[in-house]
Amino acid sequence: MFTDSHSIFATWRNYFSQLLNVHGVNDVRHTEIHTAEPLVPEQSTLEVDKATEELKRNKSPGVDQAPAELIKARGRTICSEIHKLTNSIRNKVELPDEWKKSIIVPIYKKVDKTDCSNNYRGISLLPNTYNILSNILLLRLTSYAEEIIVHHQCGF
Repeated sequence: MFTDSHSIFATWRNYFSQLLNVHGVNDVRHTEIHTAEPLVPEQSTLEVDKATEELKRNKSPGVDQAPAELIKARGRTICSEIHKLTNSIRNKVELPDEWKKSIIVPIYKKVDKTDCSNNYRGISLLPNTYNILSNILLLRLTSYAEEIIVHHQCGF
C-alpha cells in the first residue's frame, strides 16, 4: 500500500497511461479520404449560443479552468469569441493542443480501494470550449440522423 503522495500519483499515472495510450500508432496507413466538407456550413452564432446553454452547471472544468457558469455569465462577448474559435478550428481541420489534454479523475466503484485496475474508472475533464464544439457537432449529427432514420426506420 502506498502512503506518500508521489507514489500514489505515479501509480495512477502508470495505470491510466497503460490503459489509454495507444502503442503502434505509426503503423496506421494514410489513405485518401473523401469528405463532404464543402457541404457543411460554418457554425452559426445561434448554434454556439444553443451549445453553450447545453453546458452543465456545477461540473469541474478541464485544463482551461473555465467553468460553465463563467462562460454562460459572459454572454454575447464570450460566445462571439467561441464562435470565431470554432470556425477557425473547422477551417484548419485541427484541434488546439490544449483540447488534446484532459484531467483524468479516478472514481471509486467497488470494494477494494487499493486495487486501481478493477475498482476505479476514470473520467476525463475536458475544456468547456471543447464541449461547446462537441455539442454543436452532436446537434448537427442528431438532426441529420433523424432525417435518415425517419424514412427507413421500421418498428413493431
